[in-house]
Amino acid sequence: MPRFRLVGLPSDAFEPLFAMDDGELAARGARRVVADASTGFPCRVSLVDADVGDELLLLPFEHLAARSPYRASGPVFVRARARRAVLEPGVVPPYVTRRLMSVRAYDAHDMMVDAEVCAGADVHASLERLLADDAVAYIHLHNAKRGCFSCRVERVG
Repeated sequence: MPRFRLVGLPSDAFEPLFAMDDGELAARGARRVVADASTGFPCRVSLVDADVGDELLLLPFEHLAARSPYRASGPVFVRARARRAVLEPGVVPPYVTRRLMSVRAYDAHDMMVDAEVCAGADVHASLERLLADDAVAYIHLHNAKRGCFSCRVERVG
């Protein structure tokens, strides 16, 4: 049985932002974009790439809001009207498998205990290997080329 589940960001944190005008978004360091390609606009809520023509926000997001040296934030895309994905155990979607990924394992104190970079097709094996260590409490996936946060990986079972 797989030891992990990929989880998107909660949509309610982003929904009010879509009602803001471009000036209000800019004041928050965000901008509205429209996907003009079928890849390159990965939604961190739904864990799918946006379709051409989809409205998204590109904004800063604190993905590791911990009292730890690894506290971190970075840019994320979020599609309008996206719903939070909580995938079945062991499922690694094309959103991940088509990218080079950085896999970062953290302990219960939000300290990084291991990390590796791998092809998206190898993420499943990487997650299983890292979660074999009981010290690993959770994992973050990042798009390795641009360094952007992709999603959280939680233990199951």
